[in-house]
Amino acid sequence: MQHPYFTADTGPLLAAAKTVWVGEPLNPVEIEEAISNLAERPFDAETFPYAFLEAFGNKPTTIKRLKSGATNRSDVAGGVLQYGNIHLAVCAPGETLKKLEELRQSTATDRQKAKYVLATDGEDFQAEDRVSGETVACAYRDFADHFGFFLPLAGITTVKQIRESAVDIRATGRLNKLYVELRRCNPEWDGAERRHDMNHFMARLIFCFYAEDTGIFNGESLFTKTVEQMSARDSSNTHEVIGEIFRAMNVPTMHEGAPDGRCRRAAEVKSWADVFPYVNGGLFSGSTDVPRFSRIARSYLLHIGSLDWKKINPDIFGSMIQAVADDDERGALGMHYTSVPNILKVLNPLFLDDLREKLEQAGDNPRSLLNLRKRMAKIRVFDPACGSGNFLVIAYKQMREIEAEINKRRGEADRPTDIPMTNFRGIEIRDFPAEVSRLALIIAKFQCDVLYRGQKEALAVVLPLDSQNWITCGNALRLDWLSICPPTGSGVKVRANDLFETPLDQAEIDFENEGGETYICGNPPYYGSRKQTTLQKDDLAQLCKNQIFKWKSLDYVAGWFLKGKSYIQKQPATFAFVCTSSNCEGLQVPILWKEIIKDNIHIAFAYRPFKWTNLATHNAGVTVNIIGVSNMVPQADRKIFDGDQVRSVSNISPYLLATPNIFVDTSPNPLSELSSMITGSMPRDGGHLILSFEEATALMHAYPQATRFMRPYVGTDELVKGNQRLCLWIEDDQLPVAATVPELVRRLDRVRLMRTESPLDSTQDFADKPHRFVYLAGQSCSHTIGVGGVSSESREYLPVGLFDSRTVISNLAYALYDAPLWNMALIASRIHLVWIATVCGKLETRYRYSNTLGWNTFPVPKLTEKNKVDLTRCAEDILLAREAHFPATIAELYDPKKMPEDLRHAHDRNDEVLECIYIGRRFKNDTERLEKLFELYTKMTKSKGAA
Repeated sequence: MQHPYFTADTGPLLAAAKTVWVGEPLNPVEIEEAISNLAERPFDAETFPYAFLEAFGNKPTTIKRLKSGATNRSDVAGGVLQYGNIHLAVCAPGETLKKLEELRQSTATDRQKAKYVLATDGEDFQAEDRVSGETVACAYRDFADHFGFFLPLAGITTVKQIRESAVDIRATGRLNKLYVELRRCNPEWDGAERRHDMNHFMARLIFCFYAEDTGIFNGESLFTKTVEQMSARDSSNTHEVIGEIFRAMNVPTMHEGAPDGRCRRAAEVKSWADVFPYVNGGLFSGSTDVPRFSRIARSYLLHIGSLDWKKINPDIFGSMIQAVADDDERGALGMHYTSVPNILKVLNPLFLDDLREKLEQAGDNPRSLLNLRKRMAKIRVFDPACGSGNFLVIAYKQMREIEAEINKRRGEADRPTDIPMTNFRGIEIRDFPAEVSRLALIIAKFQCDVLYRGQKEALAVVLPLDSQNWITCGNALRLDWLSICPPTGSGVKVRANDLFETPLDQAEIDFENEGGETYICGNPPYYGSRKQTTLQKDDLAQLCKNQIFKWKSLDYVAGWFLKGKSYIQKQPATFAFVCTSSNCEGLQVPILWKEIIKDNIHIAFAYRPFKWTNLATHNAGVTVNIIGVSNMVPQADRKIFDGDQVRSVSNISPYLLATPNIFVDTSPNPLSELSSMITGSMPRDGGHLILSFEEATALMHAYPQATRFMRPYVGTDELVKGNQRLCLWIEDDQLPVAATVPELVRRLDRVRLMRTESPLDSTQDFADKPHRFVYLAGQSCSHTIGVGGVSSESREYLPVGLFDSRTVISNLAYALYDAPLWNMALIASRIHLVWIATVCGKLETRYRYSNTLGWNTFPVPKLTEKNKVDLTRCAEDILLAREAHFPATIAELYDPKKMPEDLRHAHDRNDEVLECIYIGRRFKNDTERLEKLFELYTKMTKSKGAA
């Protein structure tokens, strides 16, 4: 009989499970288009529910099953209910509110866990989010304006700003369709040689659409109506009309005191184009070539012009539109959006919080307010991975808001801004997002001028555009940041391309206000070491050569930290970047941070790990930190942000804890009084010594004498998922019997051949011993504690199991042979998991276990015999609780949403006993656990060093 402590050997498990298909991973642009098309079609009561669900990505097979009633659980007349998603129904005219209430009261709505209820009669449209309580009530023809409300139906989580910004998504989708169609019609524009021209053309169009709706151009919809009226319906001359408009906007209406219009007359600008203002700024200079339009492309352009561009949010729209010109990113169209709250997590502690604090302190004191305004006029914000400029745009808008309050308190509400656009600088490697970045800043400035000074004053200063180039297109890891954002009085010159002209050399753009502070910020590309291109590897190699020996393990974002450190060594400044949490976990910590936090450079503020999500739940987001680094922030002003809590601390370590700067390195032996942990046995057999459950069953059935050579074989998958594999375990004295089984002989011959042909000498050495593993561990042991090599981050505890003497632990897991059971209690604790997550790091998003880096370094206080007895009992209780749910696997038992109460109680008790050993009570949170562990680690390593 199986001992209750040991993990059972089980066969395949058959379990009936209800699978709910949510939909294809559509992006918001595709959904908006489908919903808009549905709203424009004549209402059909019979097909509407299914067409609505199809618009959010439901497969035809899913729709078919709903129509047949196989999966429709609605108990309301005319209703369709999709489990876990929505209960919707059509109704007779005038009955919409009554039908919505019927859906709310439906028992099926609750029983089937519907998140939404929706009712319509083809005239009125009513819906409710049953989780948040938010509602939509509108005319049926307008329901497409609220498509963002329903994005979770497509597996897309939303933020408030994007749900309320339908025009940004619509503009992105329409521009994308135009872009794709123009590339199809103009293959010569689709190559590398003219891709910049195409992207420049799109940037010009974006400005025109915005300018005609906001009064920058005289007359309503001037650009769109001119194209519609002056170009042929067959689109044969559309490119010529647009080209002439672009040419007109590059020609001044006055020339050095000459009568108004002389320059344009000399340039022979067509009279119908002469109504457009002089824009300049490099936007319309250079070639006015325009790609040829098809009828479809012309209709797309006119449709885009019909949108209300006054509602465009430059921070949202800019992020979304950057995917239009990137073939690799177009599948995520409309999902490139970083929420304003997330951006402010970087900008607020970097410098905005301080500005707001100084504003509060100034009160109504005119002199203090003036000094603050002068200070703000000299602040430089630099994003060396600016993308479409959302960090710069948000920084500018927030500073304008503070400045407006200063002007209001000083009685100068109409005063022009003292904050120059050229103080907001960026680097972006792709030219289209770089152009959009500059446009986004131009739009943001105009919107702020309208908001704080009025439409008339804003229009008076918007044109002509500034031709200076404050966004540089290039590789940030190869460019000299001091040339892009130079220190005051250094005389450094920037050599960059003008975004809106053909490449040219341009001298440094002087800051309008000398002196001041520099703040560097952004969300650089992450790319783990395995996902970097050859060029990206070369970027890091150039930065790290002769400086960091093991740089190949670093994430790509580490390059921005190294460049930032180099910058602030030459000029006092603070930089803050979003980065993957892996930069402050595992082996990257000693590799990267030993190089950065030295020479009086320190971490000024940090956000402990949190999810930096995009819109799609099927892309659940990456766990990130935000780290601010400086050489001028005093100890009293350093802060750690952890969830909703903020702590002022005297030092922040590279693990983002309030501890001294500690670096955990691998250790060959346990630091504490722990049993030795090693990797399991390694076959190096080409797979021929390992059998699936089915292969082993067939072999034992054909040759019963082979049973004695079979042993359970357990790696991480077997431990966690309950998968069953067996291995051949043949002792030397058993070879004669094994030789009587043809299948065993065949397998051993293949092992011999594989090892003979191996390039490794250590493998070739075992070619004459094909019956045994290359590395044997734990022979003659009575029991083994096995630990998984990787574990899902969703589990609250690491996978660990107890196995009998016959079980072979594979080299894909770790093992403690004949170790006291209290060791298992340590591994199964919450405090051990947070230590592993921090010092070992992650494999993608999964916890990665290591014996030398995680177990051997794990600091444990001196245990009394009573402590060991108590922990042993805790381990027994965990095993007995698991046994009570046999044959459930660890994966099933440790699903956070389904964990049995008795098992959870056993773990809670284990955590309580262990944590009381550390501090006499339960820890408040993981941060407190880690800070205690690092405190203990520091003491133990110092005492070991002294010894």
